Amino acid sequence: MAIAQQIGFTQISVSHEVSPLMKLVSRGDTTVVDAYLSPILRRYVDRVANSLTGSTETHFTKLEFMKSDGGLTDARLFQGKDSILSGPAGGIVGAVKTATAAGFDKIIGFDMGGTSTDVSHFNGEYERTFETEIAGVRLRAPMMSIHTIAAGGGSILFFDGSRYRVGPESAGANPGPACYRKGGPLAVTDCNVMLGKIQPEFFPHVFGETGNLPLDSEIVQQRFAALSAEIQSKTGDSRTLEQVAAGFLAIAIDKMASAIKKISVQRGYDVTEYTLCCFGGAGGQHACLIAEALGMTQIFIHPYAGVLSAYGIGLADLRTLKEKAVEVRLTPDTVPALKQSLDELSAAGQAEISAQGVSGDRIQTLLKTHLRYEGTDSALIVDFGDADTMRTHFEQAYHQRYGFTMPHKALIVEAVSVEAIGQTTPLTEPLLPTGRTTPLTPIATVQIYTHDTWHETPVYQREDLKPGDRLPGPCLIIEPTGTNVIEPGWSAELTQRNHLILRKDEDGRMKDEERDEDGRMKDERVSSSLIPHPSSPIPHPSSLRPDPVLLEIFNNLFRAIAEEMGITLQNTSYSVNIKERLDFSCAVFDQQGQLVANAPHIPVHLGSMSESVHSLIRAKSDVLKPGDVYVSNNPYNGGTHLPDITVITPVFPSISPHPSSLIPHPFFYVASRGHHADIGGITPGSMPPHSTSMQQEGILIDNVQLVNQGEFCESELVDLLTSGEYPVRNVTQNIADLQAQVAANERGSQELLRMVQHYSLETVQAYMQYVQNNAEESVRRVIDVLQDGQFVYPMDDGCEIRVKITINRGDRSAHIDFTGTSSQQQSNLNAPLAICKAVVLYVFRTLVEDDIPLNAGCLKPLQITIPDGCMLNPHYPAAVVAGNVETSQAIANALYGALGIMAASQGTMNNFTFGNEQHQYYETICGGSGAGATFDGTDAVQTHMTNSRLTDPEVLEWRFPVLLEEFAIRHNSGGKGHHSGGNGVIRRIRFRR
Repeated sequence: MAIAQQIGFTQISVSHEVSPLMKLVSRGDTTVVDAYLSPILRRYVDRVANSLTGSTETHFTKLEFMKSDGGLTDARLFQGKDSILSGPAGGIVGAVKTATAAGFDKIIGFDMGGTSTDVSHFNGEYERTFETEIAGVRLRAPMMSIHTIAAGGGSILFFDGSRYRVGPESAGANPGPACYRKGGPLAVTDCNVMLGKIQPEFFPHVFGETGNLPLDSEIVQQRFAALSAEIQSKTGDSRTLEQVAAGFLAIAIDKMASAIKKISVQRGYDVTEYTLCCFGGAGGQHACLIAEALGMTQIFIHPYAGVLSAYGIGLADLRTLKEKAVEVRLTPDTVPALKQSLDELSAAGQAEISAQGVSGDRIQTLLKTHLRYEGTDSALIVDFGDADTMRTHFEQAYHQRYGFTMPHKALIVEAVSVEAIGQTTPLTEPLLPTGRTTPLTPIATVQIYTHDTWHETPVYQREDLKPGDRLPGPCLIIEPTGTNVIEPGWSAELTQRNHLILRKDEDGRMKDEERDEDGRMKDERVSSSLIPHPSSPIPHPSSLRPDPVLLEIFNNLFRAIAEEMGITLQNTSYSVNIKERLDFSCAVFDQQGQLVANAPHIPVHLGSMSESVHSLIRAKSDVLKPGDVYVSNNPYNGGTHLPDITVITPVFPSISPHPSSLIPHPFFYVASRGHHADIGGITPGSMPPHSTSMQQEGILIDNVQLVNQGEFCESELVDLLTSGEYPVRNVTQNIADLQAQVAANERGSQELLRMVQHYSLETVQAYMQYVQNNAEESVRRVIDVLQDGQFVYPMDDGCEIRVKITINRGDRSAHIDFTGTSSQQQSNLNAPLAICKAVVLYVFRTLVEDDIPLNAGCLKPLQITIPDGCMLNPHYPAAVVAGNVETSQAIANALYGALGIMAASQGTMNNFTFGNEQHQYYETICGGSGAGATFDGTDAVQTHMTNSRLTDPEVLEWRFPVLLEEFAIRHNSGGKGHHSGGNGVIRRIRFRR
């Protein structure tokens, strides 16, 4: 650093100053971002400062900037790393300051603009994240916890031949939506114009070449007429123009409500207890529908809601956050050292705030500790105190977030932090004069389409309202920065502080007898599935064609359930493999055990899990009961290799007891598969390189009952896992992860039953088939352009994978024939049948350039021939541990080669495992991807059938007695050609024991 200063560098970013916490990779990325952005920001700040009256080289006009953590800082201290989310952070500050002043202390922030929507959660204090990923860059810097989705007023509408689609592409501001008069595409804003929820007469006249024309409603009508005609010609659906627009709007509402659920319900907060704080230029148009979709009953709209992000910057306090990595166990003996570190950080923070002109009596410091259970990476932040108090607060927060605690595990203090706050003048808003001398009359009456019909709707100017005015919906309230749509069943009231409060009418709620056993309204429980009002009555599922709006909504809903399962599993798991490396998968299956939808997890898991479910149905269908859960890892019954353990839960209509003769069949199945750190076998980690039989690879589990009508079968499980010649090494870890998988499945079951409650069983089952049909047609369209091909893939040991692909143009199908592949081997490179099917499913899904779920429909146009007894369909007790991680990659390369799509990628998952009785570790190392006819391969990426991540080097060295000496791209290793293959890597680890 000193040398760089002597040379003359004006910007020097040093990682230990930019991010003084553990995790080398994200700290390095953050430092690079800071080094790139800081000089640019410095030039901008200097230009702004110099243009202000009174600024000279010796006198700097007071100028402050908003940081991503929600605090202001002096312009001279503003750094690049602090600027990433400064705009949205201003919105959160504005929402919190104005909402708390209005008396709301629990809010969901809903900031909808033209391109995207930001959502946030507040329950007494700002929520921050200390590590995030933005545009593919990992940043380790304090930021407001903001979830952003690509759904805004400019989100583009289109029809893909089967379903309505909204975004993620955006028309932006230029050309903008079609109504902007710049030739733009149909967008969400156009839906509101079509439905009358935006009235061009009352919208700013700033469009057209002269910049003084209103929104163009005629072009909106024309575009929707053309789109409606296209939809009718392809589906037979004869929806009116307004119904088409309402259908697209329902999908947009579904996406935005799902985003709110991720930052609230999935983290243990009951969103129905919160007020929706709505802001942004497009927020007021959608607030009621968003609230209805979430079961919320109250909405707060500030008079500056349209520009609340800017207003929030003016309300923000000066803040600085000082952090220090600690990494010590929390004990009474370590508390004094923690206090000393916090005192040092406090002094530094207070000095920085004081230097910005804040007197000492206005400076507040918040002392925090970042705690996590030993062996995990997920830290929670609690107030500093004595050891027992901190542990109590941590366990309360952990239980709320994850649903359980681990009281016997030690706590690690990952870091300590101090936030110094220079408090600004509290927000005071003037009182409006009360009393109305003349009746309130609307400035116009218009037609709006909502809840499946047209409504005569009065229009009011917000400036005409007086405190106490209560306006029942439907109505429109126009203000300078936006339009507020008050939907039927809602009412709006103006307060003395000029706040607009929207409330769900009492007669719009369910009666007391319609509440569930927890006191929550059934309507609220259903709405937690985030299902908006459909654009038209739900079509009867016996119709030959699916409703194109519901098809898109169900696509999103099924995947959202799988994602919620994955979040539950990650949050509640115990092992590094599942919690940190994310080596797990979750999926939803129909009544026949066919894969319906999955979260974007591990491809080799997802494509083979159906086989495990089918195996359970074949073996246990006559004895399955509500409350039962089964576990399996049998590679000959749908498994991959023994460490991958699948937990399967049949979903019944209810969990209440049934007479044995009246037990119904399951509606659906949900399953989760996780790679366990150890399942026994001849080597720690259960990935033996030289196994020759199944027994050497660990404990085989074949459709064993894990939960019996709600009771976890722990003793039976322990007996199984600790039996045999090579038992498991850490049964406590296995049980904890299996319990997490049970919890994940339970979450999926609950969400499916809520969906059934809302839509009916018949409809949900019908749309499970429809989404598979949609995927099937997408694959058939790909097959239309493929050519016959064949490929021979030689393995290092001399055996071969042979595949021939034959295209049948008549029925748009393909025959994938592996005849000629070598017979099963004495080594462990044999791949079970389920793996080969999973690879075929994966390869053909990747050929579909569209957002469809990977499901069983993708396999319907494919006939797969795999000779019995070959290395891709071996007989018991053939060893298979490497078939999952090595041969699966080779199969993918062979298929891409036969299709002529791309050259071979690294051909391995590069499994690295080590351990002893105290430590077991396993990872998959990235490599190069193959080149194609029009593209180069990519260096150092996970390819094809694997999708896990590596442990951060500092975390690896902290937890295990190893040193990571080198991890680098192996240049010129990808092969040269017209397009070059991706380069592999060098990873060198030194063992310290």
